[in-house]
Parts: sequence; structure tokens; C-alpha cells
Amino acid sequence: MMFTRKAALVAVALAALLATSGCAGANTGGSGGTGGSTPGAASSSASLAGTTLNVLMVGNPQMNDLKSLTAQDFTAKTGINVNYTVLPENELRDKVAQDIATQAGQYDVATIGAFEASVWMNNDWLTDLQPYAAQDTTFDVSDILPPMASLLSKGSDMYAIPFYGESAFMMYRKDLFQQYGLTMPANPTWTDILNLAKQLKTKLPSSVSPICLRGLAGWGENMAVIGSMQNAFGGGFFTQDWQPMAESAGTVNAVTFYNNLITNYGEPGAAQSGFTECLNTFSQGKAAMWFDATSAATTLESPNASKVVGKVGYAAAPTDKMRSGWLWSWAWTVPKTTKHVDAAWAFISWASSKDYEQEAMSQLGRVPDGKRTSTASIPAYQTASAAYEAPMMAAINASDPDNCQMQKSPAPGCQYLAIPEFENLGTQIGQEMANMVAGKETVAQASSKALTYEQAVAAKHK
Repeated sequence: MMFTRKAALVAVALAALLATSGCAGANTGGSGGTGGSTPGAASSSASLAGTTLNVLMVGNPQMNDLKSLTAQDFTAKTGINVNYTVLPENELRDKVAQDIATQAGQYDVATIGAFEASVWMNNDWLTDLQPYAAQDTTFDVSDILPPMASLLSKGSDMYAIPFYGESAFMMYRKDLFQQYGLTMPANPTWTDILNLAKQLKTKLPSSVSPICLRGLAGWGENMAVIGSMQNAFGGGFFTQDWQPMAESAGTVNAVTFYNNLITNYGEPGAAQSGFTECLNTFSQGKAAMWFDATSAATTLESPNASKVVGKVGYAAAPTDKMRSGWLWSWAWTVPKTTKHVDAAWAFISWASSKDYEQEAMSQLGRVPDGKRTSTASIPAYQTASAAYEAPMMAAINASDPDNCQMQKSPAPGCQYLAIPEFENLGTQIGQEMANMVAGKETVAQASSKALTYEQAVAAKHK
């Protein structure tokens, strides 16, 4: 499925900061950085040997796998040293925004998500990687899944290269469902999930929660789940003409449903649980269901990381009026400020290559999947991903950032909205939602505050 891109996004509020920010030694896009080579003309490994790259990276399992293989594989072959800074998701977002938006130039390569790519590539902060990808014959850019390429591109140019891609689906314990005589529909509704949670609560030991859901405040944490759920219930953030939707029937119904599900049937300490915490909870056998990213499945099916290998079933993202899907990628980007573009591309082309997938599968038994067509042809991967590869690809192909709401949206995005203000907006609303889950606010109070935040954004666009 190919996706259309909407009109160019407006400049971010930090633009004023850029006018006074230094960018000495920046890559202007006319040269390739180290050695001043033409973009796409790969420098020899010998000429890059001894270079040290500073890489800012989110601390997800796939990234930690990459870090563990870097010295023995990438550095041994190229002589390029890699200095990693690995941070939790919320901290990573703050750090990478600070470095790239202010052109501080501390990092040569950074992991960013689909939201940042959508906004920042329009602000001329990122290096166009398409010439490098197109001329690197070993990289095979045509093998990148079209949804992921579109997500990270402006026109025909890719400004970020996917490390892995994901949508969302429902994960559940097949063994527990069989034990208790329950059935997960292939295409469940949210009402189905609630009814299953109610039944599980009467049967499960107290140490196992019926469901795990993100409750940790953050536009990329609890708002990923809430944002996709409000779309499913007929809500959203804004109508196409910038009418706030925080107190619309669809959005309030979604928030009410989410609050009931997570507070009555969710994990202990839900207001402090994000993706990583739910991954740990579910992989250690402490939850019976989990709605979240398809990328979690690689860890759930890894014997060295999970206690539920072979016990997990995968169903489509739940629906109400429509499905609760999303489309996302953690991807590599090169800030315009780097002095080492050729070495940065050498790292990216290795980290997102077919060869790296083969190496990761061989050494670690899992792959950063959801980005390449060819991944499915790796024999060992076929075995390891047999339970989830088909539903994962179905979810990715069914997710269109331009068509996630019942009504037209003013900008692309499913669990987020691709406007510069969303980072702050999503953070503000996410905090109110976390307060609600913690019992500090009612649904009505949280929704009222969310409306105030949305009205402030809408006023800038009307």
C-alpha cells in the first residue's frame, strides 16, 4: 500500500532559537561530510577507519541487540568506532529534540520516530539520505517496505532509514485462554476485550493481570494507545478545520473505556507503565493480554528474553467504529550538523542491512523486522516469527497515516498528529490521562483540561 503525503508542515516554535544557534562544521548537504565526498559515493573503509561516531539511540531491545554486535561486526570490518548514548523513550525524545532542533551537533546519528521525521525533514535539519541509499548497491533501498519508506520520506527522498517498523495488534496468552475456555476473535472489538478481561479477572491468580496497557505519561507512551483508541471510537484530536475534539462523544467514550479497562483490569502501577514495563510484564507471564506494538513480538518469541515463547497468540488491533491501528518506525537519521556523513551512512547501511538481519538472527535469534520485504525469506526467521509475521504484516499494510479517523484530520498520523505543536500537546494531554489512571482526576476533568490544550493549538491554525 502506498501512502500520500500532505502539504508541508509549518515551522516549529524553536525556529527562533535556530537563528542564534551555532552550526560550525555543519553538513550543508552539498558534501558528504568526512572527506567531502559527493552524497552516495561511498568512501572506502580505510579512509573512514579511526572515525568515532556519536550515536543517540532509544533503549529498546532491538537497539540493545545492535549495540551488542557493533564491535565484533561493524567496527571490526570498518574501523569506525561507535559511542552510544542509550536512553529510555521519553528521555530520548527530549535529548534528540534538543540536539537537532538547536543544531548543537553533539550526535552524528540519532534514532527518531515517524513523528519527528514528518516534522523535521521539512525544516531542513536532516541530511537527505536518498542519494546514499540509491547509490549503495549493497543496501538495496528498493527492498524497504513501501509503508515505511513513505513514512520517512518527503517526496521521493528518504530523510531517515528504518531500523524496524511496526503497527499495533492484540497479544494474548493462548495457553491461559485454552485453560479457561476462552476464545480470542481474530478481529476483536474493544467490547470483546473488555468482556474477556472481566472473565479473566475471576479466573487468574492475583499475580497475573487480565491486560497490560501503557499508562505512563508521554505523547509516545500512553498517548500512543489512547490516540489510536480515540480514533477507533470515532474521536480524534481535531477535525479537518481545527475544531478540538477532546470533549467530543467519540473521544470521551474512548477515554472512558480506556480508563475503565486499565484501572479495573490492568497491571499494578499502571500510571507508571510504558512500553518497556508492559513488555517486561507480559514477557514474564504476568499479564494475559496486551495491546501494543507489533515489534514486541520479536522479544516475546525470543527464548533468551521471554518466558512465554510459543504461548502467545496474535489478533488484529481491536475495533469499535474502526480499528485502533498505527504506523511507526524507529529510524536512523543524520543531523545536518554532523561532520562525519560518510561514516554515519556506513553505520546506517550496516544497521539496517539485510546482512545485519542475518547476523542478528544467527547470533541472537531475533531480527529488527517490519522494514524489509526480504526479511520473510530468512529461514530461521520464518521459524522464529511463524506465530506473528502474518498478523504483523497485515497490521502494517492496513495502517494509513492519512486515513486514521472517522473524519478527515488536518495532518497525517494515527496515534500522533504530524504538527510541530503535537509534541507538547501530546505530553500535556498524556499527563492528564496518567493523572486520571492514578485516580487524581476524573474522566471529565482530564477531558476538560485536554480541551484547553487543544484550543490553544487550534487558535494558532485558524
